[in-house]
Amino acid sequence: MLKIVPDTNINFLGMRKYAYVLSGLMMALGLVAFVSTWMGKANMGIEFTGGVMLKGYFASPLPIDELRSALTSTYPDAAVTELKDLSKPNAYIIKWKLEGETGVKQESSAIKNLLVQKFPANPYTVVSEHAIGPAVGKDLRRDATWAVIISAMGILGYIWFRFDFRFGVAATMATLHDVLGTLGICWLMGVEFNLLLITALLTMAGYSLTDKVVVFDRIRENLAKYRSRNEFVHAVNRSINEVLSRTVNTGMSVLIVLFILLFFGGEVLQGFSLAMILGILISTYGSIWVASPIMVEWEARRPSRFK
Repeated sequence: MLKIVPDTNINFLGMRKYAYVLSGLMMALGLVAFVSTWMGKANMGIEFTGGVMLKGYFASPLPIDELRSALTSTYPDAAVTELKDLSKPNAYIIKWKLEGETGVKQESSAIKNLLVQKFPANPYTVVSEHAIGPAVGKDLRRDATWAVIISAMGILGYIWFRFDFRFGVAATMATLHDVLGTLGICWLMGVEFNLLLITALLTMAGYSLTDKVVVFDRIRENLAKYRSRNEFVHAVNRSINEVLSRTVNTGMSVLIVLFILLFFGGEVLQGFSLAMILGILISTYGSIWVASPIMVEWEARRPSRFK
């Protein structure tokens, strides 16, 4: 494997106090974002608020600004996204959030009629129609939250079985840190909170867990060589340095694909790609300066198992 990062001897754990400050800020931001999202105050997608999404194409070219102006004159919250993966030219996704208990079918019909009125000589052919009522949106928001919680519990159980309890706690806290940090930055940037973002967060949690398992596996191998508490810290530091090249190579490989999706994957995948990019960067940071330091702090506060 290409060794981009040479052999290093960086004292990562010596910088952990600075990392605690940064991680605390990220988790605080993530908690604010979580509460805001749970209350529906964030930039929520129609999956969680209720709304209408039409996917289709016009018979002849139509500038997106003209289409957006025609819709927002009647529906201020309407959003238009150019669609490049429909194998049809002049394809757009039109989304509009519902207010209150407005009927979904009535709103969908109203938007279609508006398009006919605004562009009578350029019909809009609907390929698919996605409509969700406000009550369903609340259920999806609740289910998405439980999905994240259950996945965190699964991580704790798996690492506990795979290594031991302290590894499981460290991995769970670090993965929670990574998810909250990603969510907080996405919330701060105004990324739409939809099912694709939930998918990105859960996918990133899986990547984060895998990265931490690799680090923990090397730590477990090196711990067998040391018998004092000071050597424990040295073993953890050495383990991080030994897998640093693998961590960087893996992260760069994934980031190359994600940047391609971000710039060439179309508007639909931009939120997903951006969240994944942030997640990869934060989870790499979390493997080095969150998961491993938690183990060191745990070891420093429990009765020594060393002679």
